[in-house]
Amino acid sequence: MSSFDIFRFLLQNSRSLAILMLAAGMLSGLFSAGVLAFISRALNTGTSVPNYVVLGFVALAAGKIVTNLVAQLLLVRFSQGTVLELSISLCEKILRAPLRAIEKRGSARVLATLTEDVSHITWAVQCLPQFAMNAAVVIGCGLYLAWLSWQMFLGVAIVTLLGGFVHKLMHARAFGRIHAAREARSRLFEHFRSVTSGVKELMMHSGRREAFVNDELRPAADDYRRSNLAAAARYAVAEAWVQVLFYGLIGLLLFAFPIIARPTPEALTGYVFAMLYMMGPIWSLVGLLPNIARGQVALVQIQELGVSLVPESPVAVDPAAQDPSQSRGEDVVNLRQVVFSYESDSEKSFTLGPIDFRMRAGELIFVVGGNGSGKSTFVKVLTGLYAPKAGSMTIGDVPITDTNRGWYRDHFSTVFADFHLFDKLLGLSGSDLEATTQRYLQLLQMDHKVSMQGGRFSTIDLSQGQRKRLALVTAYLEDRPFYVFDEWAADQDPEYKEVFYSKLLPDLRNRGKAVVVITHDDRYFHLGDRVVKLEDGHLARPIAVAPVLGEPAVRLAS
Repeated sequence: MSSFDIFRFLLQNSRSLAILMLAAGMLSGLFSAGVLAFISRALNTGTSVPNYVVLGFVALAAGKIVTNLVAQLLLVRFSQGTVLELSISLCEKILRAPLRAIEKRGSARVLATLTEDVSHITWAVQCLPQFAMNAAVVIGCGLYLAWLSWQMFLGVAIVTLLGGFVHKLMHARAFGRIHAAREARSRLFEHFRSVTSGVKELMMHSGRREAFVNDELRPAADDYRRSNLAAAARYAVAEAWVQVLFYGLIGLLLFAFPIIARPTPEALTGYVFAMLYMMGPIWSLVGLLPNIARGQVALVQIQELGVSLVPESPVAVDPAAQDPSQSRGEDVVNLRQVVFSYESDSEKSFTLGPIDFRMRAGELIFVVGGNGSGKSTFVKVLTGLYAPKAGSMTIGDVPITDTNRGWYRDHFSTVFADFHLFDKLLGLSGSDLEATTQRYLQLLQMDHKVSMQGGRFSTIDLSQGQRKRLALVTAYLEDRPFYVFDEWAADQDPEYKEVFYSKLLPDLRNRGKAVVVITHDDRYFHLGDRVVKLEDGHLARPIAVAPVLGEPAVRLAS
């Protein structure tokens, strides 16, 4: 990654404000260099200082103070606005990214991106006005030195370039350790997540708890600490090298250049004074490099997540995605020779398909299969969360592509096995929303525990089975054409299973909804229109299902 990526990020996100902020910083630095020139001039004019020198000093000092103040105010406005928008934009882009990209990165890495990486970008952005200011001081002083004596400036420039090349190599080594520290931090986040999600299991087994702390958590923390210490040590060595270079230049100016170039006393005094004045800005630039480097690593991590900070170029969108009313026959979803496989270096990588599957309005379909048969993968492909590697998908007469996959997903209401329950009915509205919600809560016998208050559930601090019932209520309220329930009844008592299979599912079918239910409750198969079985990623051949309570046998088919 280029060392100017943070600057490009600034210009691509709030360009006008970023330009003003950096320009104010650079002007402040140039005014500082001008003040230096007038001070040097005053020192070499003796006791009688010309009026223009005094006026120039006052004007430049005032300009330096004003531009520095403007740069700081612009920085506050920029950091409070643009960086906040970055966080929101990043969340939006993550939600638009392919689900497989997010899954491959892992939730801990995504969390680290949303927290630590955004923070590092924030710190890097806040360093940039000061970086521009100090760089302008160095450039301005360089121009002043060139005006005093181009021969001496040429010698200083050659030594500086050689020293800068060595410093760049040191910086590259330190940058590598910063990147390693970021990776170690991601692994540490994964263990932190294990602490919160597996706290009960760790508490119940002292051996497991000690092994987790000593074999997993502590080594990850030590790795993170070592990487940070190594990066800090490399930057400290690089800073020491800058000091060696700086004092070496001072020595050359005092003891070597007077013999080689024979500068005037005024030029020699100006050089030494300017070099001493530049010491602070140079060390400040070196001190800012670690924060800017961490910001660059953060940008790399965000881009590796598959979410670019650069504004996305517009893509052609299927007309049906913009105007769903143009499509016909949306009550039918059709999968033809659909194939999906997980990208893996392993020879045992799982593949779903090829599968032919059709679901129609007013149809109740049960999906069965053993562990590892591909049920969850099938559901993610069916609902549009996974894009198939081969084959075609249509809803009505509209082909599903990357441009309208989001529109396709909006036709489904789902309760996944690993569902997340929001405490608010997000995206839902209506004058009778609370009354309808209360009716479903009564049907699922949840009204004594939960009520609606301002569009929110009064509580979601419930058992897993009760939370699933609230998720079912939310899905019902969405009122979409297609419903998918992944092992919904697994955590329910028999009475709630009976309500689910005998009342709620038939009600959805009678309302013209197409319903797919992943389940192992074969005693209710007679209520469905079809039973679909998956084996090793393929649909099984039709078999007979025994009738229940006098109902006719159900055909097992695709």
